[in-house]
Amino acid sequence: MLHRTVTPHDAAHSVALRQNPMLPPIRDLIRVGSRRWFLQMGTAGLAGLSLPDLLRVQAATAAAGKSNDKKSVILFWLSGGPSHLDMWDPKPEAPREIRGPYSTIGTRLPGVRFSEHLPLQAQMADKLSVIRSVDCSSSNHTPITMQAGNSLARRTNDGRDGGGYPSMGSVAAKYRGPNVPGMPGFVSLAESWTSDVWEAGELGRDYAPVKGLEVADKLTMPEGLTLERLQDRQTLRRRFDDFSRKINDRGALADLDRHQQSAYDMVLSGKVREAFDIAREPAAMHDAYGHNSVGQKALLARRLVEAGTSFVLVSGAWGYFDHHGDEVKWGGIEKGLTPLLPTIDRALTTLITDLETRGLLDSTLILMMGEFGRSPVMTQTAGRGHWTNVMSMLVAGGGLRHGQVIGSTDDKGYGIASRRITPEDLAATTFRHLGIPLDTHWTNPQGRPTAIVQNGGRPIRELG
Repeated sequence: MLHRTVTPHDAAHSVALRQNPMLPPIRDLIRVGSRRWFLQMGTAGLAGLSLPDLLRVQAATAAAGKSNDKKSVILFWLSGGPSHLDMWDPKPEAPREIRGPYSTIGTRLPGVRFSEHLPLQAQMADKLSVIRSVDCSSSNHTPITMQAGNSLARRTNDGRDGGGYPSMGSVAAKYRGPNVPGMPGFVSLAESWTSDVWEAGELGRDYAPVKGLEVADKLTMPEGLTLERLQDRQTLRRRFDDFSRKINDRGALADLDRHQQSAYDMVLSGKVREAFDIAREPAAMHDAYGHNSVGQKALLARRLVEAGTSFVLVSGAWGYFDHHGDEVKWGGIEKGLTPLLPTIDRALTTLITDLETRGLLDSTLILMMGEFGRSPVMTQTAGRGHWTNVMSMLVAGGGLRHGQVIGSTDDKGYGIASRRITPEDLAATTFRHLGIPLDTHWTNPQGRPTAIVQNGGRPIRELG
């Protein structure tokens, strides 16, 4: 099982560099859960609408002749704040204390250079859009602002973090739902929930992400049930009613209609269980993604979107891009960042190739980012501090226009020089891809309509 110790961020900085974000065997990722979870599979849904309700909505959508194209998003969350200067926006002509310890390499795009430790992305740059001018000034050392795509969603440390605003994944869960009935709409693959995953805010827990690392074995039958017994409708209903009386007083199992029956059929079909069963992948595929945390989670993310999940978040480990210096847990740039870059280089490029081979790249929007950038001047302990003036990120897939750099920073990477991109622009781009109207509103607990895109956010025009 993947273990973690939840410690405050400041305390974690004092821990010696000793952790390697390698992934244990897949069988150890998941532990068997409760009967209640199995019940909720069929009656409370996995991300958003209950499964019976979702079937009704999709039936009504089909009857109305509306499009239900399969669109999805995979967000690589580089928890801790990746260094723009040491990855996608190097400054090779700057003084050493700014340019850092790395050399740079050319890419498939004339005049565009990446860090020497991202050779696979450099060779695939024609399939990427590099955004070097993301305004992260509202962000803090949490996933809230950037995962919400909303400058109003902030860490406040007063018990009201986020201001009630939901993550982009939760908006997707509510206003799109899964692409295939019975699949979760929003899944997060992360060990540290508070530090790496922003949830649903005032949309409510029905639209919170499924904890993907705790799911697969929970899809096994509860105690006292076998597949053979569940084939008998009367046994099925008696057993579920019994569970309902004991641990679920909502009465959701009474008066089954055909949609509820279909929901049970989907639970029994094993569709979700198969999607989470990464052991079904051939050894060569595991090798291609890399036998490390982010690589194996990227492979699982592909399985999930292929099976019908709309939004998947991948985080390798809590704070693993927080490279203040060699005295802290994750080390400085050379000692801490250097071993990480090949893992995300391989994971991203393998995912792009894999999705393209399967005909899924145009329907899957891929994002890679963290909460902010790193300071232009190196620290005395060979790291970089937090930097909220600007950050870089990558975009791929989604049927968008790629092979370009969007925006720029000044010659030292201190601030935005051209084409400011806001969190709201990112949200608008993501929602447009998912087919969610940008004028969609949700209603907060005070009854006021609240737009899913704030502050005039617009889809990033360069992406088409």
